[in-house]
Amino acid sequence: MTATASASASASASEATASEAVPAAAHFRFFALEVLRTRRLGHSFLRVTFGGESLAGFRSGGYDQSLSLFLPPAHEEHTVLPSTDEDTWFGAWRAMPDADRPVMRSYTVREQRRTPEGADEVDIDFVLHGDSSPASYWAGRAVTGRRIMAIGPAVAENKSVRFQPPAATDALLMYADETALPAAAAILERLGSDVRVSAWFEVPHADDRLDLTTPADAEIHWIVREGGAGKERTERVVETLRAAQLPAAEAPYVWLAGEAGTVRAVRRHVVQERSIDRRAVRFTGYWRLGASEEELLAEAYSGQAASEDPTSAL
Repeated sequence: MTATASASASASASEATASEAVPAAAHFRFFALEVLRTRRLGHSFLRVTFGGESLAGFRSGGYDQSLSLFLPPAHEEHTVLPSTDEDTWFGAWRAMPDADRPVMRSYTVREQRRTPEGADEVDIDFVLHGDSSPASYWAGRAVTGRRIMAIGPAVAENKSVRFQPPAATDALLMYADETALPAAAAILERLGSDVRVSAWFEVPHADDRLDLTTPADAEIHWIVREGGAGKERTERVVETLRAAQLPAAEAPYVWLAGEAGTVRAVRRHVVQERSIDRRAVRFTGYWRLGASEEELLAEAYSGQAASEDPTSAL
């Protein structure tokens, strides 16, 4: 909503893009996806349901499973890649003319299921913000029959599932903005009834507060942005969490995802002010204010990106 600098939001995790862009053959491969239907979830969210024969080999690990989508340029209906060979695809893709190169964006698998007829479907939630980014532009025009390519998991146990709480975890603290809300929602649905959750989800508009379901003992709080950006936005999120009463826990686990600067500020808060062991904090920058995903990809592949999280490209 996976991105927003990456359009949807990416649920666009640029961090995920960098880690998956050259996938291990045993864990990731290309999949051909066809749009089956779309559904508006709120002011900003659109769910696109994909099908395709190749999804029979798709193995989502659930939780915050990410994948990389290749979206066609505006003048094309379908995605065409010069190569899907694991050794040659990246160079061939990068060598394409700028005007013809499909845009690569990272998103979260909101849900994978098999229909009663035996067909496999995958839902991906996009954040819409007009035509200001390629993914939002594409999603806003997605219709049945459009085809794209994706690099996704061929095994359920893969490095792109980042939600990995220790067995002893007795409380979960979550923060996500709209780009990471699909991942957060997928996590909540898979939790057990014995898990206590305190979650803060930041969205652009009041009617983006989705009806989330979870078996867990969860307190979900919404931060409706309605304007505000940059430092002002980050400070508001941190102040909201600073004022919150958290349940006592011996082994808390923290999952944070969204805009990189805000995520890092929240991480500093929980580590320095809440005295939560930094090793129990999983944080991921899904996008970065002022940077396009192309710039983040360039940083990742040039080895110039620096991050507090060694798996992150931000």
